[in-house]
Amino acid sequence: MGEKESAADLVVKLGGAPGVRWEAACEDLAEVVRGNTRVVLVHGGSGETNRVAEALGHPPRFVTSPSGYESRFTDRETLEIFAMVIAGRLNSVLVESLQRRGINALGLSGADGRLIVARRKESVRSLEGGKVLLLHGDHTGTIQEVNANLLGQLLGAGYTPVIAPLAISPEGVLLNVDADRAAAAVAAALKAETLVLLTAAPGLLRKFPDEGTLISSLPRDQLPEALEMAQGRMKKKILGAEEALRGGVGRVLLADGRVDHPVSRALAGEGTSIA
Repeated sequence: MGEKESAADLVVKLGGAPGVRWEAACEDLAEVVRGNTRVVLVHGGSGETNRVAEALGHPPRFVTSPSGYESRFTDRETLEIFAMVIAGRLNSVLVESLQRRGINALGLSGADGRLIVARRKESVRSLEGGKVLLLHGDHTGTIQEVNANLLGQLLGAGYTPVIAPLAISPEGVLLNVDADRAAAAVAAALKAETLVLLTAAPGLLRKFPDEGTLISSLPRDQLPEALEMAQGRMKKKILGAEEALRGGVGRVLLADGRVDHPVSRALAGEGTSIA
C-alpha cells in the first residue's frame, strides 16, 4: 500500500480528564466522518482508570521525572487494570457511541496486530523528597513503530479506528504508553494533515489556569519555550505536538474538549494552532 493510500486526513486524541465531553466529541466526529474525512481516534481515560484502581484497592502511583514530567508508575497489576478499563470498557463505549451515529467504528488497542510497538523502559527515574530514585518493574514504553499499513487497510475499507493507548514490546510484553504521544505517533505514521488534541482547557495558556491567556497561534520553533510554559499534562501534549510535526503532520491543534462540536470548532480556528 502506498503512502498516499494509507494517509489519514485527521487524527483526534480524546482526553479522559474531568469535563471532557465524550458524547459531544463523538457526535461531532460522526459529522466529520460523514463529510468524507478519514479519521483515526485515539483516546485516554486516566481519570476512570484511577477510580477503578482505587475501588480495587490498588490506587495509582504517579511519579515526577527530574525534568518535571508526571506519569503513572505502571506495575503489572496496574497495567492489567489499565487494560481492563481503557481497552475494555472505555474503548467499547466510544465504539458504541460512534456506531449509534452510523459510523463503522472499530476498536483496538496498540497491542492488536502490533499496531504500536514500544520499547519497555528498564527503569523509571522519580524525583521524591529532593532525591532521584530508580524504580524497577514498570510496564511503560517508548513508542518505536506504528503499523501504518494496518491502519491504512482499515481506513481504506471504510472503518474508523478507535485506539486505546496500549502497546506491545518486540518481545511481546504488553505496555502502557502515553495517549498524547501515541496519537502523535499515529498521526506521523499516517502523514495526517491535522492532529487534534482535545483536553479540559481551551488550549495552551500563557498563565495557567487563567483561560483568558490563551495562545491562539504558536510557530513550531517556539515549542521549546512553550514546553517551559506548559503545566501538568499539557507538557506531554506539547511534546506530542513536537513529535507529530517532526514526523510530517501538517499542524497540531490543542483544543477544548468540554464544548459542543469540539473538533469542528478546533478546525475552524478555536484553541491553539501549532504549525
